[in-house]
Amino acid sequence: MRINRLALHHVRRFETAEFSPRPGINLITGENGAGKSTLLEALHLMAYGRSFRGRVRDGLVRQGAEALEVFVEWEETGAVGPKVRRAGLRHTGQDWKGRLDGEDVNQLGTLCAALAVVTFEPGSHALIHGGGESRRRFLDWGLFHVEPDFLALWRRYSRALKQRNALLKAGGSASVLDAWDRELAEAGEPLSSRRQLYLERLQDRAVELAGELSPALGLQELGFQPGWKRAELSLADALLVSRERDRTAGYTSVGPHRADWTPRFHAIPGREGLSRGQAKLTALACLLGQAEDYAAERSDFPVIALDDLGSELDRPHQARVLARLGASPAQVFITATETPTALSNAPFNLTRFHVEHGSIRHAG
Repeated sequence: MRINRLALHHVRRFETAEFSPRPGINLITGENGAGKSTLLEALHLMAYGRSFRGRVRDGLVRQGAEALEVFVEWEETGAVGPKVRRAGLRHTGQDWKGRLDGEDVNQLGTLCAALAVVTFEPGSHALIHGGGESRRRFLDWGLFHVEPDFLALWRRYSRALKQRNALLKAGGSASVLDAWDRELAEAGEPLSSRRQLYLERLQDRAVELAGELSPALGLQELGFQPGWKRAELSLADALLVSRERDRTAGYTSVGPHRADWTPRFHAIPGREGLSRGQAKLTALACLLGQAEDYAAERSDFPVIALDDLGSELDRPHQARVLARLGASPAQVFITATETPTALSNAPFNLTRFHVEHGSIRHAG
């Protein structure tokens, strides 16, 4: 997957900007606050429906503008051969309109499922140190892209969960709850199984990557927690057992929406014992493992975006990451205030861009 063109209108400090990245590594430099990260935010928005800095309404729309607009043209090189695709998004912070390959889209997930971008940014340590929601999203993002029917299964489970929670709050009858418990279990069991199998597949890649990028980290495995005592109860039985407790609480306390996963290490007792730097390296190994799994399943690498690389990793770790990415066919975007040492004299396919005064120019 390779971005041919990215155009922004009214995104943060950019009134309008456009650039055409190249294959290989695209280095975007500029002073702090120049807008380097905004370019990656725009790509992330198209791939995830939100900025990695927060919600669209929290400052992503340029001050004084009614809405932002992002347009992306990219080329896919999968097993069936190259294909050019185009997507556009207009977002006010409240409402949005999207188009994909010349047609309107009704669900933001449809737009996001088209473009695959794996982002490592200053907040990525939350994948390890943060709550379970970010780790569930991590699994689901990968499954959305490598298993075409997963999105429908996820939506089925989400609808059933919403209905059951509403019934619990309203004091719904046992017979009606029985029906939604069945629906929740029929969608939830395969949802959980797919997540577990996917994590087991990622584990091999993440452990190998962590060993290469940071041998001292000692990542050993990624342990899955399904969200209920799956070894003892089916999801249907777990929902029945928890029903009265759930009535009191007003929400469903067991199921895949409570799932999580945990990295385990040879010498570190758990993720709580990781430093911020160790959490970043663990997250990076998992994210790059996800990118390589995508490539294996889809015969095409996702776009890799590394924001503020120089402040996130020290020089030895930068060099290892860039050596791994430089040897791959991935298109990579890196932002930095100056050229990372590892890129200065390395034989990479490198294109430079510079951001200044709300514009971006090709710098060689």
